[in-house]
Amino acid sequence: MAEPKWKTGGPEIEAIINGRHADPFKVLGLHPSGKSWVARAFIPGALSVEAQSLDGKSLGPLERCHDAGFFEGKVKATKQQPLRFVCANAGGRWIVADPYSIGPVLGPQDDYFMAEGNHLRLYDKLGAHPLTMDGVSGVHFAVWAPNAERVSVVGDFNAWDGRRHVMRKRMDVGIWEIFVPEAAEGQGYKFEIIDNHGAVHLKSDPYGFAAELRPNTASKITRTDQFKWSDAEYLKARIAPDKRRVPISIYEVHLGSWRKNVGDAFLSYDELAEQLIAYVKDLGFTHIELLPVSEYPYDPSWGYQPVGLFAPTSRFGDPAGFARFVDKAHAANIGIILDWVPAHFPVDTHGLSSFDGTALYEHADPRQGFHPDWNTAIYNFGRKEVQSFLLNNALFWLERYHLDGLRVDAVASMLYLDYSRKEGEWIPNQYGGRENLEAIAFLQRMNHETYGQHPGIMTIAEESTAFPGVSKPTSTGGLGFGFKWNMGFMHDTLQYMQREGVHRKHHHNDLTFGLLYAFTENFVLPLSHDEVVHGKGSLLAKMSGDDWQKFATLRAYFGFMWGYPGKKLIFMGQEMAPWTEWNHTQSLDWHLLDHSPHKGMQSLIRDLNHLYVKYPALFARDCESDGYEWLIGDDAENSIFAWARHSGDGKQPIVVVSNFTSVLRENYILPLPKSGIWREVFNSDAEQYWGTGKGNQGQITGLEQSSHGKPASARITVPPLATLFFVSDT
Repeated sequence: MAEPKWKTGGPEIEAIINGRHADPFKVLGLHPSGKSWVARAFIPGALSVEAQSLDGKSLGPLERCHDAGFFEGKVKATKQQPLRFVCANAGGRWIVADPYSIGPVLGPQDDYFMAEGNHLRLYDKLGAHPLTMDGVSGVHFAVWAPNAERVSVVGDFNAWDGRRHVMRKRMDVGIWEIFVPEAAEGQGYKFEIIDNHGAVHLKSDPYGFAAELRPNTASKITRTDQFKWSDAEYLKARIAPDKRRVPISIYEVHLGSWRKNVGDAFLSYDELAEQLIAYVKDLGFTHIELLPVSEYPYDPSWGYQPVGLFAPTSRFGDPAGFARFVDKAHAANIGIILDWVPAHFPVDTHGLSSFDGTALYEHADPRQGFHPDWNTAIYNFGRKEVQSFLLNNALFWLERYHLDGLRVDAVASMLYLDYSRKEGEWIPNQYGGRENLEAIAFLQRMNHETYGQHPGIMTIAEESTAFPGVSKPTSTGGLGFGFKWNMGFMHDTLQYMQREGVHRKHHHNDLTFGLLYAFTENFVLPLSHDEVVHGKGSLLAKMSGDDWQKFATLRAYFGFMWGYPGKKLIFMGQEMAPWTEWNHTQSLDWHLLDHSPHKGMQSLIRDLNHLYVKYPALFARDCESDGYEWLIGDDAENSIFAWARHSGDGKQPIVVVSNFTSVLRENYILPLPKSGIWREVFNSDAEQYWGTGKGNQGQITGLEQSSHGKPASARITVPPLATLFFVSDT
């Protein structure tokens, strides 16, 4: 080996060529040496190197000091400037721009806000960003790895050689960065991290905007700020309404199994934009809720074990395709809600687990950092950098993809330190309690910032306990969510529907109990994917009785739900009443629509949605008790329930009547809020839904004859296993 001509020293050269130098910027690039300037470069494979200015002016040759490709030499420079190197070997000549003669991209202000945990544009700073520096086009890479001994970016642009682009560490915040001139959009990359024990970790980018298609795991250089949106009017219009007082009917979708192409191939984002959005629009849903689309490695996780939180999964196309999907939905006046997973993450080696060789994103103690139910790691919500990572991710989806809301998964697991843990398997908080105070603070801040920066969006908590104030403002101590899933409604009502009709009178409370707490939170009524998997069967299969009774009960149940206070959500496919539970590997059973009972169910859902949007009484006071009035809540013997819904402006109240026995009730006395004509606008027993066609010939007349403490009443026909809606136009 030739000795170095300048004062770099042998050990430093060895550290550079072995990729073990912690600060290559102090060695490589352009440096003053007395009154002269010295250039140094590490270019494996080169036999000769000439330094040039960016305009091609020769600054002099460099001497090859090591056979591995280390070069050094005095150059004709008079100031600090970017360099390029003309390299040659037996195979030819090539030119590379020198990353080590280009200064940092991040600045002191970034360091300050990052250190505080208040940087709300981290996705503009960390990750991979194509840009031009000092007249050189390339990509800026930055990653948080404070405990690493060395971090390199490796990828298609440097033969995945961790020695070539060792990064600069910003000591105050533990961020590593480098500008790589050779890198370009579309290329794959990872971070190669050497921990303080000398072990090498190859990690995908936590802020990567795109990822390779599984099973490959590299991040891909992608821009997400260039899409030409056409939804400005939609976004403006969504700001004004109070979401509690508008119709929200959600179609929950797993994109991989809603419908498939020939050969079981996934539909692309663009195909879904054409087919799914048109279908949802026809059925009258106001929103689509997507099971998680953040990149995930394992199909059977349905996205609930995400690795690339900033990347729409490549299963269905690229990020621009996902943006087109959202834009198309907004053009159809349909909102898009993302199922978002901040509670935990999988321990795949290319992901966040032990990211820099230490428990960086997770708690080191498994009593705090390991989830026994899902074999996943739990975020360390007490660490400001972790809170910033998750907060920025929430803001990213709302800004870059114009999403209308986030449904936050597994909130209960975040709120309680003893969630799914036995005595001795968890650590109490500082006050000796079981509440996860750091997670609570994170959720409050997430809601505060998302609502503050993106007016018109909504956040929805999947929270299965009675934790107080989930959908109350953070200013009053609440968590600040817009809505909460009503898990009690789902549990109690499905339990009731599974009982034989003759037994339901003994369990009348299953359907009345929910009204005791229906207005304590802003609720969404969920019949989600969780209810139709893992041996639970489809909704139709849960209903008791023979085939006709099953269909009739499900129709009546949907009518009951659409008349009940709370926003609506059903999982895809249940609108056509499949016999079997959901299978994520298969398309929905579209052939069922060739058969009258299933087609009738789909028609019923369509009609319910259109009625729901048409009549404010069904939605305008979903979250306030003055919008609900019991008419009959105590007829357990006949399993009949009746109530009135009010819009708050005194116009067009709606009366809902449900009969959950297979007995036709004629001349049944129905109390009414007022006398006059009440039109029958919905009857789940109608023939077009595959019902018996029993009913009230389109209307009933309320007489001034009090009943159940109400000023008027009517004698009506209540079909078997049916729900009716009556509306007063006066």
